[in-house]
Amino acid sequence: MTRDLRPRAASATVDIWVQPGASRQRVVGMYGDAVKVAVAAPAEKGAANRALEKLLAKEFGLAANAVVIAGGGSRRKRVSLQGVSPERLRAWVARWKTER
Repeated sequence: MTRDLRPRAASATVDIWVQPGASRQRVVGMYGDAVKVAVAAPAEKGAANRALEKLLAKEFGLAANAVVIAGGGSRRKRVSLQGVSPERLRAWVARWKTER
């Protein structure tokens, strides 16, 4: 058996609180220990999840398929960002902790 020795891209995970049906899409700030993100799409048939995926992909300069969302129909999501280092994600979250 041969081991795969190719380097793996960094990945990091963050908790997101989604506000579907907002008037505009944006990162709002913190909601408890999660980053609150408003999306214009309704919470129907995965539309809000797809909008969240696109917003985070744009925010981090990633392809949409590099954003993996777990949380189904819940407003609270656990999002994995493939290609984003934990350090970069921590800095991004810290930015929202200080902005109001």
